[in-house]
Amino acid sequence: LTVQRSGWDDATVATAFLHDVIEDGNQWGDRLPYDRLVNLIRPDVADLVREVSEDKRDTSGESLPWKTRKDGYIDRLREASDGAVAISLADKLHNLWTINAGLRKGIDVFSSDDNRRALSADPQQQLWFFREVYKIAGERNDPRFAPLRDRLLEEITRFEELTAPGDGPSQNAS
Repeated sequence: LTVQRSGWDDATVATAFLHDVIEDGNQWGDRLPYDRLVNLIRPDVADLVREVSEDKRDTSGESLPWKTRKDGYIDRLREASDGAVAISLADKLHNLWTINAGLRKGIDVFSSDDNRRALSADPQQQLWFFREVYKIAGERNDPRFAPLRDRLLEEITRFEELTAPGDGPSQNAS
């Protein structure tokens, strides 16, 4: 809905809802291949889904390290369409808002427990990634980016406050 409220076209809005279908597996770990997706929906939407999908595995099917995945994602995002950048910006805004909500509740999102898995990267790495997405969006001139960028910057600032050594809720989580 964030993409829709920002005024993007129907294909971009549809892609925002579908953006993880290639990238993430279902509860059994199965992923929807692009070839199958393109047969199920409009090709322009399938292409945009592929454009915003992170490569999580190498050619042999092995999981890629977090930094390798994010470096590849950032490199592709720099060359991506405005629609893809808008979807990424909205997605990262939601992701960081969710991380911050957990931190505010005192949940140490950087450590696993019986009920959840820790984030794959530490606060500094996470901050680097969100700042890179913010910078890329800042290089785009379309006015529809401004409110999304502003909101992401607010969440980045909140994240910095919440993860400051000795100050954030994650430092006190049990």
